[in-house]
Amino acid sequence: MGELVDMDTDAMNELETVVEMTSSIKSRGRPRQFDHDQALDKALDVFWKRGYEGASLSELTDALGINRPSLYAAFGNKEELFRKALDRYIAGPVAYASAALQQPTARKVVETFLTDSALLLTDPKTPHGCMLVQGALTCGEGAQAISKLLADCRNSFQDALRLRLERAKLDGDLPVSADAAGLARYVATIHQGMSVQGTSGATHDELLGVIATVMANWPSA
Repeated sequence: MGELVDMDTDAMNELETVVEMTSSIKSRGRPRQFDHDQALDKALDVFWKRGYEGASLSELTDALGINRPSLYAAFGNKEELFRKALDRYIAGPVAYASAALQQPTARKVVETFLTDSALLLTDPKTPHGCMLVQGALTCGEGAQAISKLLADCRNSFQDALRLRLERAKLDGDLPVSADAAGLARYVATIHQGMSVQGTSGATHDELLGVIATVMANWPSA
């Protein structure tokens, strides 16, 4: 009886070993699961650096580590991939823009927005410049839909800033004579100029100097 128990135990141990080896082989042979979010982050990095038209399909597939059919299956075409990457950019790296509008005064709104922009535009961990600005500069006639998309995004923030400045006038935070639309366009123009400067190598301190000049001339109630 004892010998039978020993034989059964040995057989069970051998069976467990075979199962473990089979499981290990299957695990090694199984392809890694595609990480959709990680792939979008990589695509965002390429588009941020190169713009829409500057980013080739070869560069995108190399960055994502997939072939063209897999890219199309996961994201649709190049335009759809750019749109998804842009959504990720707005919700992530430049989410500070919407947050700045919640500051208690118009001056603080503008100062916070531009200061946070200066940080991003010169951050060594990310491509320099603003994707909304740089992407538009590299769009030719073959990418009018993308050019319009980027313009709409920039105009959307400018309109939101105008509304915030209109509210500041009602609150007595800005002079009644202040031109909210003109000020919003002025801030947007400064930001776009900072983006170009950042891409051209301007330092964080240099952009802070620009912001200091803007705030020194900001209208007070």
